[in-house]
Amino acid sequence: MAYKGMSTKAVHSGERPEIPTGAVNTPIYQSSTFIFPTDDPRTWDGDAPEGTYMYSRKANPTVEVAERKIAELESGKRCLLFSSGMAAISSILTAYLSRGDAIVSQEDIYGGTYGFLRNALPRMGIEVRFGPTADTGALIDAIVPGTKVVWLESPSNPLMRLVDYPEVAKAAHERGAITVIDNTLASPMNQRPLEMGVDIVTESCTKYLGGHSDLLAGAVVSNAFDISAVHDARTSFGGSLDPFASFLLERGMKTLPLRMERHNRNGLEIARFLEDHPAVERVHYPGLESHPQHALAKRLLSGCGGLMSFEVKGGRQAAERAMRSMRLIKMATSLGGVESLVSMPSSTSHRSLPAQERKRLGITDSMLRVSLGIEDAEDLREDLDQALRASQV
Repeated sequence: MAYKGMSTKAVHSGERPEIPTGAVNTPIYQSSTFIFPTDDPRTWDGDAPEGTYMYSRKANPTVEVAERKIAELESGKRCLLFSSGMAAISSILTAYLSRGDAIVSQEDIYGGTYGFLRNALPRMGIEVRFGPTADTGALIDAIVPGTKVVWLESPSNPLMRLVDYPEVAKAAHERGAITVIDNTLASPMNQRPLEMGVDIVTESCTKYLGGHSDLLAGAVVSNAFDISAVHDARTSFGGSLDPFASFLLERGMKTLPLRMERHNRNGLEIARFLEDHPAVERVHYPGLESHPQHALAKRLLSGCGGLMSFEVKGGRQAAERAMRSMRLIKMATSLGGVESLVSMPSSTSHRSLPAQERKRLGITDSMLRVSLGIEDAEDLREDLDQALRASQV
């Protein structure tokens, strides 16, 4: 049955009746291997009839339920789950790039992705070119003939910059390149890039999709574009997701629409509060009317989520004092969970970047990144206010 509403899809998509027991929830098929579906060895390598399994590194029924649910939420037809977001990212890149190929990426992206592009791909003989995130024309100009992949992330981490990805995807296709977008910070509740011409969407399911800071997972989703090469990479490199983490992910996604409503509301309310705070220099959140890409955000996003970054007056020491003074908001990396977290990008997600590169991208030493959970906004405001006042002593 095809469901129309996102909340209905989040609860019911991907499920199949559990015939032997009638269980309402998907069982955890905690098995590494399965009885051969036939006695014909030609069917043992992934060609068995649908619904039969051989080895969990290739396919597992619990994992497939979560994959089908994500595919529905992202407006895709196929999803592959991985043991982490970086396992998904590295599998995409190695599936479609070979020695002598070129990739174009926007500049400010997640630090793990940036490190892989900057360090790992050149060792494989792959040319990597970076273009400005917020300058659509300049980013498109970087897609010269011979480019195989265009890598995007919108909103970006941690500066929350946006890419006009429908325009970039159109230009990439005209030049013979495929487009991949990291949709982690938006989630399918706030934007669905496959509907706008992007070939592949990837997400760190560790974040909003799982939503409870208790699992690691990554997803690769497509619609018409064939991602069999990514499946082969997952099988070869062994980055498959385990059944228990898949169970947690599928359960977490059932409340994704409800959680994202609160993340979006808290994000906008706290961003406005921080923008007016005397101890804050600047707030990076596209939901603010003052954000230079606010018009683009209104066109591409139905909400801006719970992540933002802001710069504390007084430099790094003041920012560290503010972070250590927070009581409700926990000092930890990651994002997208039900609890609020704070970190300093220069010391965590983007620590591997040289200081001059961070400065060029706008990631200052006084910047804090806060992932707002689903707590009451009043409590979050009070905690941030007392911590920021403590930072100015």
